[in-house]
Amino acid sequence: MERDEHKLHASSFGAAAVAYAAHRPDYAQTAVRWALEAAPGPRVLDLGAGTGKLTATLLAAGVGADAVAVEPDGAMLAELRRALPEVRALQGSAESIPLPDGSVDAVVAGNAMHWFDMAVAGPEIARVLAPGGVLAGLWNVMDDSVAWVDGLARVSGPAAVGPRDTPASWRAATESMHLPATGSPRFGSPQQAGFDHGQLRTADSLLATLATRAGMIVMPEEDRAALLARIRAYLASRPETSAGEFTLPMQTSVLRVRRL
Repeated sequence: MERDEHKLHASSFGAAAVAYAAHRPDYAQTAVRWALEAAPGPRVLDLGAGTGKLTATLLAAGVGADAVAVEPDGAMLAELRRALPEVRALQGSAESIPLPDGSVDAVVAGNAMHWFDMAVAGPEIARVLAPGGVLAGLWNVMDDSVAWVDGLARVSGPAAVGPRDTPASWRAATESMHLPATGSPRFGSPQQAGFDHGQLRTADSLLATLATRAGMIVMPEEDRAALLARIRAYLASRPETSAGEFTLPMQTSVLRVRRL
């Protein structure tokens, strides 16, 4: 993706903030526990927190997280504050984190780390992390080892099911992802893991979820409507998805690295 296109996609979500809050899935609690198991304390920053999907999972996962959320988009931040008024939520970005040095024990990012400019964000993340702290990116991906999900990915195309939206493509995309000072004395080697996380959906709610993907948000309205119609026709053609509520097979995939 070219730099200007990447920036357009990264800044697109505010236009769909209400739909994002309503339809995007939460994250597997087992994934959150694994991400944080080596953290030296309870202070957790959810960076690029969006509408608070991962923040809410942090609070529900039983890890005793003392959570703070940072999000650059005002509309997304408003939805987070509405949903989680008890959470300290600040406007800021991965490249400019409004927290003091060494003030958190872990930094997590839900479906967000690939939007960070890690050349700038890496030193910022290292700055706010305490020694021994953990950086973990979490992504919800669709399990395309299931035949109908593989077909959905093919029909949807990269605008709706992108390069990090299935387990194999996620592993390949994050394997070479630039993490802050990976290989230097400041950080250890990155680790990857996946955790099953099925989501109850209907055809309508799955379409609404796919419509909140960046590639769909920035697509011309006529093209978006045509693509959603093709996806709807596909879902209507499959016995697994044509008769009301179904489970979308998913994983929460985690990339973590520890500050030494």
